[in-house]
Amino acid sequence: MGWKLHGDGKAPAPGAVVRPDERLSWVRTIGLGAQHVVAMFGATFVAPVLMGLDPNLAVMLSGIATAVFLLATRGRIPSYLGSSLSFVGVAAVIAGGGGDAATVTGALLAVGALLCLVGLAVQALGAQVIHRALPPVVTGAVVMLIGFNLAPVVASTYWPQDQWTALITMAFTVVALVALRGFLARIAIFLGLVFGYLVSWLSDRLFGRITSVDGSGQVTEHWRLDLSAVAEADWIGLPSLHAPDFQLSAILVALPVVVALIAENAGHVKAVAEMTGDDLDGDLGRAIAADGAATVLSTAVGGPATTTYAENIGVMAATRVYSTAAYWAAAGFAVLFGLVPKFGAVVAAIPGGVLGGITVVLYGMIGLLGAKIWVENRVDLGNPVNLVPVAAAVIIGIGNVSLTFTDSFSLSGIALGTIVAVAGYHVLRAVAPPHLKEEVPLLDAAVPAGPDEADAADGVAGTATGAAGARRR
Repeated sequence: MGWKLHGDGKAPAPGAVVRPDERLSWVRTIGLGAQHVVAMFGATFVAPVLMGLDPNLAVMLSGIATAVFLLATRGRIPSYLGSSLSFVGVAAVIAGGGGDAATVTGALLAVGALLCLVGLAVQALGAQVIHRALPPVVTGAVVMLIGFNLAPVVASTYWPQDQWTALITMAFTVVALVALRGFLARIAIFLGLVFGYLVSWLSDRLFGRITSVDGSGQVTEHWRLDLSAVAEADWIGLPSLHAPDFQLSAILVALPVVVALIAENAGHVKAVAEMTGDDLDGDLGRAIAADGAATVLSTAVGGPATTTYAENIGVMAATRVYSTAAYWAAAGFAVLFGLVPKFGAVVAAIPGGVLGGITVVLYGMIGLLGAKIWVENRVDLGNPVNLVPVAAAVIIGIGNVSLTFTDSFSLSGIALGTIVAVAGYHVLRAVAPPHLKEEVPLLDAAVPAGPDEADAADGVAGTATGAAGARRR
């Protein structure tokens, strides 16, 4: 934490950057920290809302997780850890099977523990172990099936609650993702939620109650936007906590997401290394382990899994300030913001129709981030070693194909698709003739250099690939 003052502390000189061990004046550093909070805020509270978790707790824990990450990486990797969108599909599957929030966080904690162990192994064995075990063709397939597996959730849960609000919200979000530039493009999903919120409020005033399915699946006459809980919520208070519940079936559904998280972390560390000019290959394992440890800490008290955020990497690229001091300031703001229960009540009141309009875009973008990994790593899908296992895995994930072993144990959807992708690729590569055993490209989940070069999917990638994101939103 012994940051050196960069220059006069006002702004980096033309062509210069503020390195991780440097800082600007404390006033400017605190301001940059607030900017980082705004950048991560949209996806960080969207993820817990979609998973049935407390958004206040998620925001507060994102600050704590960031502090853990900065300490674990010894201040060498400036990054913000927000809520991971890669687990939204997992939460939907677990809820569909009768699981509650505790079951979800128990499954996520198990993934965090595995991710931490993987990080320690990578730190000991070197980054090449990731490239050999999880080449881009596999990671792309896993990210794709994580996103597309969510299609039934949109069609059967969110969209029917208010189809016209969903359609209007979707249209606004699509335009915002394409037409906006720079920082606004990175928070387009958040802007879509705000817009849909206002549309629902206005529709209630103009058209009265709506008769449709509600959040519990019952057809009732109800207001689109119910703010009764907001008035009752306190301004200051601790968010609600709960202990995780470990169910083997839920854990098996969630474990495949670790593939997406490894890819996401590797891509983000590489992006930071390119921007700062530091060689961070030796810190990749430590970064992955830190993300896993932060996820364990968050889920142990009822929060979502965490992941590094592309949104904040874009902010660094735009400002040329890579100081970890700004991230410490951001972490402090997030902890304070999480102590406002009234904010959580406002978020929890988001109408189902609004979520329908947002998720129809968001889930598709998460899935297509898998294709983005293929394109950026020049994966040859003309090679049957790549094409065949990926084709089978994606259909299994989208169709939620199930393989039943006993009355109490089965594999389906994301879990089964991931096994087919990973095992199928390595088995086929082992038995394929020499001319099909092309050199495997290195994993490189690329992150844009700055907001001017960012496309809409990259703004969500910090949570999806995490992906989820991409990130794996």
